[in-house]
Amino acid sequence: MTRTTDHPIVVLGAGPAGMAAALALHTARHDVVLLERYREARPAGNILNLWPPPIKALGLMGVDVDDLGAPCHSTFRSAKGKVRADVQIPADVVARYGGGFIGMLRPDLYRRMLAAIPEGMLLTDQEVTGIRDLGDHVELTMKDGSTRSTPLLVGADGIDSMVRAHLWGASPKREHRLHIIGGYTFDDAPSAEKGEAIIAHTRTVQGSYTSIRSQGRDGYQWWTLEACDPDAPAPADLRGHALTLAQGFGAPLTSLIEATTDDHVQRWVIRDRKPLKKWSKGRITLAGDAAHATSPYAAYGAGMSIGDGYFLAQLLAGADLSDTAAVGAALDRYDEVRIPHTTMQVQQAYILGRAFHHAPAFLRPLRDAVLDGTPLLQKQIGERSPGEIVAQLDEMGDSILAPRVSHAPASTASARAVAMRTSRARSSASSGL
Repeated sequence: MTRTTDHPIVVLGAGPAGMAAALALHTARHDVVLLERYREARPAGNILNLWPPPIKALGLMGVDVDDLGAPCHSTFRSAKGKVRADVQIPADVVARYGGGFIGMLRPDLYRRMLAAIPEGMLLTDQEVTGIRDLGDHVELTMKDGSTRSTPLLVGADGIDSMVRAHLWGASPKREHRLHIIGGYTFDDAPSAEKGEAIIAHTRTVQGSYTSIRSQGRDGYQWWTLEACDPDAPAPADLRGHALTLAQGFGAPLTSLIEATTDDHVQRWVIRDRKPLKKWSKGRITLAGDAAHATSPYAAYGAGMSIGDGYFLAQLLAGADLSDTAAVGAALDRYDEVRIPHTTMQVQQAYILGRAFHHAPAFLRPLRDAVLDGTPLLQKQIGERSPGEIVAQLDEMGDSILAPRVSHAPASTASARAVAMRTSRARSSASSGL
């Protein structure tokens, strides 16, 4: 396969999805240009977690993942500390990928990914105003009136993606009627559990914290999540409002919030778009939030975005980009591989948000009794989610250039095997309390 330097693949948007797609396609030996509309690639948000599949993907596309974040063991708990779900990643996976779940800061991920991007690949202040798929290539019209030709356009341009709107028309955002206030501190809180990701709930509020590691420093990220009117003004004092919400959990959450400076606190309203049944058309496809914006209840938005780029590149490795049929077949397969997985995560996150924050008041005691007294959440989150993670790692193959023989989703038998493996890990590990 020859590189097409005059007309490289265009990836639109330099967030995690766009940088991953560009790096992965470069690893697959395609020429790529990454276009960012702003004057620099900048992180949206401050706190972040990653699971093993995106850590594996990042490493295989050339990103330095050494000491990327703090390894954490994850549990869902009641406000009183009752463990409702213990997320046990198999020990071999934890050892191989630097933790079953790592806590970090979003700017650190950007720095690592930007450092891996070859010189000249990222072009900033590049706004696309028009898209035309002409069959054998895609023509982009830029804000300055110039045009650019590409054999493939990857829309990684976020929840307000113009590429998605071009392909599939306008679609309304889905309001979750929730918001998060989150922050981080490097101050120590004596009662905080190091190496833990604790997701706890009162009847109406999620109050959580996670160990983080950033550029050699250990600390904690925290967040509070509650129902809100998305059109109402933000609280005037974000940290003070978060501290009020955290009273139902007590220390160490309150101590961590008190130790956080105001410039390390952010708020965001949770919105997504209903999942698409198809991402790709002709020589154009989607990745990241443009395809599957999701609630933080999935704890997997950035991770899924990185996975999109990995699988897209793997499926296009060795493809002749001048062959329209070959490009179309690869993009169809990309849809088949990624859409079921991401749709499940998006919908599960949406349902969890509704169950924890929008249940009628009279049902909340019953809901909490079920969560405290039955294995419902353990089966859904403690066992199913690790099973999905292990299956995803297996599906990724050994590298972008060494895929599995089949990219088909795990079979029922395979899923059962994963669940058994996870169950064995659970029985031999500590509870994290």
